[in-house]
Amino acid sequence: MKRSILACLAGLLTWIVVVSVIDRVLRLSLPNYTAAEQTLQFTLGMKWARLLMAIVTSVAAGAVTGWISQSSRWAPLIAGSVVFVMFIPVHIAVWNRLPVWYHLTFLLTIIPAVLVGALMVPRRNKDFNMVYSASR
Repeated sequence: MKRSILACLAGLLTWIVVVSVIDRVLRLSLPNYTAAEQTLQFTLGMKWARLLMAIVTSVAAGAVTGWISQSSRWAPLIAGSVVFVMFIPVHIAVWNRLPVWYHLTFLLTIIPAVLVGALMVPRRNKDFNMVYSASR
């Protein structure tokens, strides 16, 4: 239980760190991105870059959550759900400033991306490890 809670917290922290790093890269690499961020007047390319950022960030958060929790199937789902719930009020607040497809793509890919990230982590097989250790 403690490990699952730690895994969820680490996944959420990973989400924050990774999104911050990628956002800085976008600010440095895309012309006018910083100004567009203030007004939400993104070009189509900027919108797709932001969606890709959210997906990459969610996969990374899922991988960390899955790596720490190892045996918990619920920890990645909980971490992804927390991120999803945190962004609902944000997207409601700016609903009229961005296209519906953008909001739906962002919101509907968070939890699946976290789960994919968690599946990417190799699982330890307790039974195999016990047999292998006992045979030594």
